[in-house]
Amino acid sequence: MELPARLCGLWALLLSAAGGGDAAPMETQPPVTNLSVSVKNLCTVIWTWNPPERASPNCSLWYFSHFGNKQDKKIASETHRSKEVPLNEEICLQVRSQCSTNESDDRSSWVKKCILPPEGDPESAVTELQCVWHNLSYMKCTWLPGRNTSPDTNYTLYYWYSSLEKILQCENICREGQHVSCSFTLDEEKVSSFEQHSVQVMVKDNAGKIRPSFNIVPLNSHVQPDPPQIKSLFIQHGDLYVLGKNPQNFHSRCLSYQVEVNNSQTGASYVLNVDEPICDHSESKGNLEDTICFRVHGVLPDTLNTVRMRVKTNKICYEDDKLWSNWSPVMTIGKKTNSTLYVTMLLIIPVIVASAIIVLLLYLKRLKIIIFPPIPDPGKIFKEMFGDQNDDTLHWKKYDIYEKQTKEETDSIVLIENLKRTSQ
Repeated sequence: MELPARLCGLWALLLSAAGGGDAAPMETQPPVTNLSVSVKNLCTVIWTWNPPERASPNCSLWYFSHFGNKQDKKIASETHRSKEVPLNEEICLQVRSQCSTNESDDRSSWVKKCILPPEGDPESAVTELQCVWHNLSYMKCTWLPGRNTSPDTNYTLYYWYSSLEKILQCENICREGQHVSCSFTLDEEKVSSFEQHSVQVMVKDNAGKIRPSFNIVPLNSHVQPDPPQIKSLFIQHGDLYVLGKNPQNFHSRCLSYQVEVNNSQTGASYVLNVDEPICDHSESKGNLEDTICFRVHGVLPDTLNTVRMRVKTNKICYEDDKLWSNWSPVMTIGKKTNSTLYVTMLLIIPVIVASAIIVLLLYLKRLKIIIFPPIPDPGKIFKEMFGDQNDDTLHWKKYDIYEKQTKEETDSIVLIENLKRTSQ
């Protein structure tokens, strides 16, 4: 009985010793030192730190860092980290040291450093700060004044990108209704490998009363081309061919197209959305150098058709594909209707119709009289012959007496004259 008991005790002692070995604390590295933060240019934030003191000589130091909410994790051997970020809110970086690239091996505690947002009333900062790169030649930024700002506030816009040696100020500030805008030159040739760079922008007032507002504009997005140009139109085998030219600084593979055809007779509108030219240049006419071609089916050749087109960047070359260019100038093809004749007919036809109606009415009235002559009223006839017995009797009597007297007097005169001639 004693032997089994001793074996059980020894087994329990071994298990407790093994468990105690597992629970022993792991040796950790000391944290980094002298973590500091600074701002370069307008929106480039740089964190730097020193290696930990009394680090183990057998440890190959690596630094694990991330921003708030463990975003943008990075493990590297450098003792610095930078990021382009708008400085409108607080930004914090946490760093720790470790002896390998594995996050769970021999690590130190976290060290945190934050950069605060600019001073000032948040309600005074400008809102809806947006910038668009127009035709890869100039950038235009627009914004709305803050709520707690004076209407006569004088704004200043500063910008910077990698090819500039210093921060520049935008000079031509102007107001467009409620918006304020400023444009500055930004040529594609001046920006090296613009696909990987951006423009840093800051807007504030001259008096320093409002809170500065920041924005970062990636150069591979927010690009708006100029309108394309329509060179010629022709109709062949019932199809409309549109020959055009791309806006300057753009290639066909980087653009999407939209062609709109409006028929003046039917009022129908046809929109063709294409990612590349779709007609065979062998069917086209004239000089085809730098020419894009589109074919629209089912166009009526005997009517007037108006054509216009526009373009936008696609995701083959850019990240943004939502900014359409303005429409190109309209070009027409087909037979034009004579507007003067059309207006003249509109004026003459109502006059002719009115005259015909009047003549017809007069003719119908005369025809009615011929077919249905008026029936005489006997009472009216007798009344005209004998008159009214009550009112006109005396008048007729006087008329008869007067007529008789006149006849007798006339006869007497004739007799007297005859007698005198006889006596002589």
